[in-house]
Amino acid sequence: MEPHSLAGSGAAAGEEPPAAFRTALDAIATVRARPEIVLETIPAPQRLAPWAHALGAQVFEPDGDDEVEVANGRFIVLFDPNGHQAWDGTTRCVAYISAVTDETLVDDAMFSEVAWSWLTDALADAGAGSHAVGGTVTRTASTRFGDLAGPEHSVEVELRASWTAEDNAALDRHLTAFLEVLGTAAGLPPPGVHLLGPSGRANGETT
Repeated sequence: MEPHSLAGSGAAAGEEPPAAFRTALDAIATVRARPEIVLETIPAPQRLAPWAHALGAQVFEPDGDDEVEVANGRFIVLFDPNGHQAWDGTTRCVAYISAVTDETLVDDAMFSEVAWSWLTDALADAGAGSHAVGGTVTRTASTRFGDLAGPEHSVEVELRASWTAEDNAALDRHLTAFLEVLGTAAGLPPPGVHLLGPSGRANGETT
């Protein structure tokens, strides 16, 4: 992961970041993404909170001699030392995920609920204390015509969510949960499990 970059009105004014915000950055700096995910620091939004930090993530899979992107996302930490009434706290996590998925799922009425459970389950499994969780799941089906490159039919799922973190020292757990959801949306097997050819079935061998 690239070194931290600070953004927001406080950083722009040359102020020293608050200790609680530095604690959050130190926590997420300890997280290492699985090999299929490229995680890097990106410019943070500057008008949503006095202090902010953003990470971008991309998921790639082999395609012959090349690699293709199958999912991408952003994880943003917003911090307001004075607290924010709408957040019910000082630290808000914002997540965005977009992934290509199975086109048969676009007609599955339960898919949105399942995709949302990826996030809530991941936060719970990671032990990431959170509240005021909200967001949307959107499915989009596309058909390409003419000379436009790419598959003729594709379906993408987008998840947008935000939640309030209860302990800045545990922000690594929130980022870990985000990466888990990104991997699930991208169709990655559990860490350490190989996929056997085009069938997509996994075996239990570990790397």
